[in-house]
Parts: sequence; structure tokens; C-alpha cells
Amino acid sequence: MQHGEYKTPGGKLIAVDFVVVDAKLTDVRVTGDFFLYPDEALDDITGSLEGVSVEATESELAERVRIAMRRGAELVGSSPEAIGTAVRRALKAEEIDRA
Repeated sequence: MQHGEYKTPGGKLIAVDFVVVDAKLTDVRVTGDFFLYPDEALDDITGSLEGVSVEATESELAERVRIAMRRGAELVGSSPEAIGTAVRRALKAEEIDRA
């Protein structure tokens, strides 16, 4: 299980956990002390990251999250970019562990 975190400056903590299988993210979980309305939008966010290549950039990850969030959904205290950063940090930690 890979784990990455990012605290939005002046905002909330985002944590992302996932497993890498065949160079793709699986079993993605997004947690933290952020607020999300409606709660069901969390399924949209995690679903947007399932199956994504480990080569995806922070910007690409953030765009996937942004597109997947249902109309009217609000991520308070954080951002799609923070989620992208947390994922890339987890992947970077994996690279360091393998070195």
C-alpha cells in the first residue's frame, strides 16, 4: 500500500492510499481533514483515480479529479491539485523505497 499526504497551505490535509498493479493505481482511498459536499462526491474522486497510470503528472491527476466531481460538489479546505500532489508524493516514496 502506497501512502502520500499533502497539507494545503492555510488549509486541510489530504491523504491518499493505493496499491500499484501493472503500473496503475488500484484500491484508491482519499482521506484527510478536508470537507466535501456532498459526501457522495468522494466516490467520484476515488473513481477518477482508479486505473490511472503511475506516469500521470500532478496536473493530469488534478484534472481527472476536477472533471469527475459532480456538479455542485465542493471540496472545502483543499483542492484537486492537492490530491494530485499527494498521489505523486506516494509514488515518489515508492521510487525511493525501490532505490
